[in-house]
Amino acid sequence: MRIGENSRTVSTGVDAKLKAIAPSLPRDIVIEPVLDRTKLVNATIATVSKNLAEGALLVIVVLFLLLGNFRAALIAAMVIPITMLLTGFGMLQAGVSANLMSLGALDFGLIVDGAVIIVENALRRLAERQHAEGRALDLSERLATVSAAAREMIRPSVYGQAIIMLVYLPLLTLTGVEGKTFEPMALTVIIALGFAFILSLTFVPAAVAIALSRPVDEKEGRIISWLRRRYEPGLDRAMKRPALTIGVALGALALAGAAYTTLGQEFLPQLDEGDVLVSAFRVPGTSVEQSQKMQAQIEHALQGMPEIRTVFSRTGTAEVASDPMPPNATDTFIMLKDRRDWPNPSEDKAAVVERIEARLARVPGHAYEVTQPIQMRFNELIAGVRSDVAVKVFGEDFGELNATAAKIAGVLRKVPGAEDVKVEQTEGLPMLDIAFNHDAAARLGVRAQDVADTVSTAVGGRQAGVIFEGDRRFPVVIRLDDAMRSDLEALGQVPVPTPSGAFVPLSSVAEIRLIDGPNQISRENGKRRVVVQANVRGRDVARVVAEAQAGISRDIALPAGTWLEWGGQFQNLASARDRLLIVVPACFVLILLLLYGALGNVRDAAIVFTGVPLALVGGVLALLLRGMPFSISAAVGFIALSGIAVLNGLVMLTSIRQLVADGRDRATAAREGALARLRPVAMTALVASLGFVPMALGHGAGAEVQKPLATVVIGGLFTATLLTLFVLPTLYARFGRRPVAT
Repeated sequence: MRIGENSRTVSTGVDAKLKAIAPSLPRDIVIEPVLDRTKLVNATIATVSKNLAEGALLVIVVLFLLLGNFRAALIAAMVIPITMLLTGFGMLQAGVSANLMSLGALDFGLIVDGAVIIVENALRRLAERQHAEGRALDLSERLATVSAAAREMIRPSVYGQAIIMLVYLPLLTLTGVEGKTFEPMALTVIIALGFAFILSLTFVPAAVAIALSRPVDEKEGRIISWLRRRYEPGLDRAMKRPALTIGVALGALALAGAAYTTLGQEFLPQLDEGDVLVSAFRVPGTSVEQSQKMQAQIEHALQGMPEIRTVFSRTGTAEVASDPMPPNATDTFIMLKDRRDWPNPSEDKAAVVERIEARLARVPGHAYEVTQPIQMRFNELIAGVRSDVAVKVFGEDFGELNATAAKIAGVLRKVPGAEDVKVEQTEGLPMLDIAFNHDAAARLGVRAQDVADTVSTAVGGRQAGVIFEGDRRFPVVIRLDDAMRSDLEALGQVPVPTPSGAFVPLSSVAEIRLIDGPNQISRENGKRRVVVQANVRGRDVARVVAEAQAGISRDIALPAGTWLEWGGQFQNLASARDRLLIVVPACFVLILLLLYGALGNVRDAAIVFTGVPLALVGGVLALLLRGMPFSISAAVGFIALSGIAVLNGLVMLTSIRQLVADGRDRATAAREGALARLRPVAMTALVASLGFVPMALGHGAGAEVQKPLATVVIGGLFTATLLTLFVLPTLYARFGRRPVAT
């Protein structure tokens, strides 16, 4: 808590009790919630809710435009609110809170995919039977027709939805910080998909049969008719030249592989908290009083910036030592105004941070580290340091550790994107050194024990008695006052007794001086450790670390018994990446097994599975075009994308196989089946991609985490749809097998 010089503002955290007592305080004291962490939480929830609402609206619009039947579209759209209510109940039972990560991957288009497949097939079957009967159908006929239509799609729907839920299981295997971050997301999506799947097989068919009492229009809507007129000739050309079609698909896959190697990597996109934290470090041994005087210079330098709302600081360790800090370190919290109150609301926050750094550079005697409040705490909890990247130097020889750390810091300063590079302050603490002079003491007949006792009494103090107050006792300690202890000449005149009863000055038998001693000695797992820290700005963490590792291995020879470990955000990225490299291939094997169970044929299962790698092409290219690095958030998008691609391929191949079972040859069945499934494939791709559009284009707190995920899904669905519509029929016509008729 700090009381400002002008406004008498008491800067504290958000506390309802303080707000309650505010009216009783004097008029010149105002309580202001500076570190309002709930502000960021509410802002992220507002962003997620806004994106979900806009995505739901786009999905509903697509349903009404493409289904061509108001009641059917309304039934499919009703799955969204019902699923969300049931998902909320499931989250409550699972102990998952509503936050940026748990709700950030929800897509209403993905939720209604199963319902869309059932509704579209039911509409088609109702129209066909209505045409055959030449009249409107009664309830019993509609129930029978819709039931048969639903049974037709049960196999692709059950296996497709199961595969989509299966692809999220790898996120549940993550451990550590990454596990705690993404486990709520995976659980929420699996719960939502599970309820949506149940509704698509129960509520949706029943509602369609009951609600569609009027004659169903057999004509396609204008949008589907327009798509069909352009799709049919393109499909014919693709199937006439299978080698070219397959070659283009393989070329796109190779292009995406090359593009992926150029992408940077990071654990999570940097979340803009709206505030800035500047950690100021001074010479070790700086007193609290001197630190406060120097901190006042920093706050004075920041005065007058129109974007800053409040500045307050914390020096040293608080009474509740949950965050131990030395007296020479100060955390400066810079709370910014709302962006709309800035002189230039469109200005990037990075430009404001640059101006803050320029003002701080004019204040001498400090080393600075610029970050954000929650980001700093997050990094500190991960690796015990406050920066994005930490290079931990382990060994036994403290001198070699410091020398090696200084060299590593020199390499890091040359890497673009590495900012605020600094070495852990392990030296520089002023220490009083009193060295015993054996020769002088021998000439004067002074014993070493007498010198040690004198120094101990004068500097450290010696108990001379006890004062009693009732049942309490207080020791009486005698020692020199602070002024004399800090005066080397005065210390030199302290008398030291000799065995003969005489006294000699301390300076005659000892050398008194001030030296730089160790400021701190850190250990981890029983080994001495010195940390080199750096923040990353303007680049991705993986590239910065890769360049730093290359520079260190090239320019620095580590002494014997010394080794390095990399921590911070890179540590989380590496841990999650290594785990996913094991779990995701295993998940793909399970997908192949499910496809084999759905199709009963290895070749057909492999044809459908080709949708996974070719769907990833669009995701990689979308990241490249938007200049986004690969992150675990983008990996979640690739996971969701794999499930959607398999679902669409399974729906189309089921139709093609049915035509083959009816006696058509493979090429004809592939063509007719592709044309028959144009509408459901186009609808599932559109609703799933449009549901992510608000996330891809969104702004505000938390949008940074959702953008990579949405970008991957939108870009991937583009190539996945092209694959399903053009490449999959071509592959089946060339490599598919005739299934056994049932």
